[in-house]
Amino acid sequence: MSDRRSVNASRRNLCLAGLAVAGAPRFALAQDFPTRPLKILVGFSAGSPSDALARGVAEKLSALFGQPVIVENKPGAGGIVAIKNLLQTPADGYTMLVVSAAHAATPAIRRKLDFDPAADMAGVTRIANVPSILVTSPNLGIRTLGELLEKIRQSPGELSYSTPSVGSANHFAAAYMLAKANLRATDIPYRGVPEAVTAVMSGDCQFSFVPVPNVINFIREGRLVALAASTGARSKVLPDVPTVAEAGVAGYAFDPWFGLLTQSAVAPAIRARLVAASQEALAVEDLRERFELIGADISPLPGETFDTYIREEIAKFKAIAANAGIESS
Repeated sequence: MSDRRSVNASRRNLCLAGLAVAGAPRFALAQDFPTRPLKILVGFSAGSPSDALARGVAEKLSALFGQPVIVENKPGAGGIVAIKNLLQTPADGYTMLVVSAAHAATPAIRRKLDFDPAADMAGVTRIANVPSILVTSPNLGIRTLGELLEKIRQSPGELSYSTPSVGSANHFAAAYMLAKANLRATDIPYRGVPEAVTAVMSGDCQFSFVPVPNVINFIREGRLVALAASTGARSKVLPDVPTVAEAGVAGYAFDPWFGLLTQSAVAPAIRARLVAASQEALAVEDLRERFELIGADISPLPGETFDTYIREEIAKFKAIAANAGIESS
């Protein structure tokens, strides 16, 4: 009997030793990570809020990791080009992706996707909320949201609004407002946020919802007129601009967000390192001040908490698309 107990104990010890040996390389890898430069992909053009936030976070992560963190712009298809680029890289944690709220909107407008926005990618952190501002050209002669809505009402479908792409947060912000007001206007998609802003200033489109960082200087210079903020509360950098709800569309609130993802197949220990470093980076006071200057409010949600938030956002965007009549393709 004692011999049998001895054999069983030996087997248990061998199993434990085997587990320790099997786990050692992975643990060591996580402890050593990173040993070379990292990369953050951005699905929109240089000058977009995604780009500005990615570069700020990259700078802080580089200092924390002691390795370069390179930002690469991969614009196209509302961020899908960058997503596919991420999913084609090794799942080693060295490549991440900054996404906007459009990431959660994608399943609402595209029936056929060769990836799952929730299952194939894992949250590192939500970075910030960035209010969108409804703007128009001063040449249009409109100074309030009420005046714009009346002009749209008088010419159903004839006025147009610019967006960075179909299914972008800017697109949803405008379509949602029009649905709430029971009005129609034409969506004109452009390559990116800067191009969408130029379209309004040139008169090619009559209005647009644009992230604060891209329009604040134009508003201050009088080259654009700010009619309303998309968010539930006024923008800290444009406190005199009313919210859409305050300006006449009751119950409207749209809070665009930006976040950092990696592949879900990344080893949990390495992902934990990325999550912890991202929280430390976003807690640096000078980064908070830098983001606030462009109208971005740091609002971290780490790891799995961010994953849950994204799933909730996907459900919300599907409901908005149904209510606003945004058709999927």
